[in-house]
Amino acid sequence: MSNVTGAYALERAKNAGIEAVTISKKSLGLDQAGFEKKLLETLRQYDIDLIILAGFMSILSADFVRQYPERIINVHPSLIPSFCGKGYYGLRVHQAALDYGVKVTGATVHFVNEVPDGGKIIAQRAVYIEDGDTPETLQRRVMEQAEWKLLPQAAQLVSAAIVKEKNRA
Repeated sequence: MSNVTGAYALERAKNAGIEAVTISKKSLGLDQAGFEKKLLETLRQYDIDLIILAGFMSILSADFVRQYPERIINVHPSLIPSFCGKGYYGLRVHQAALDYGVKVTGATVHFVNEVPDGGKIIAQRAVYIEDGDTPETLQRRVMEQAEWKLLPQAAQLVSAAIVKEKNRA
């Protein structure tokens, strides 16, 4: 599922024979409450156990995330607790790192809770900032060296824990 029409993940799912759904707040003309209601209906319809936010550009309400404790993970393009929280997304994160002058940045995969980028950290990976970096070049390197490696590893780790928990029940 994606909240972005035409997201690359949807194409990858289709090519792998996996059913995919788009729920776009904007294209459906929904407010946040309506959007989250539609998300919950769809998640329950498919009996989803793990929600992975990657490129998801909407902050979910506390009421929503409480329904999936430690079942929603997000990848953030910095080493949390640096350059995170409300307003830190996309190129803004990388621009902030460059403006501050840090020498190391990276990515963090964390559980989602009611605080933007405030959930328990699952994994992190560092990426060095290079002379001449722009927000765009840094974003690309963080994706390639950290995000694209960490997120599948964290998803596998959390999925295994969910399966283990279900087998005990």
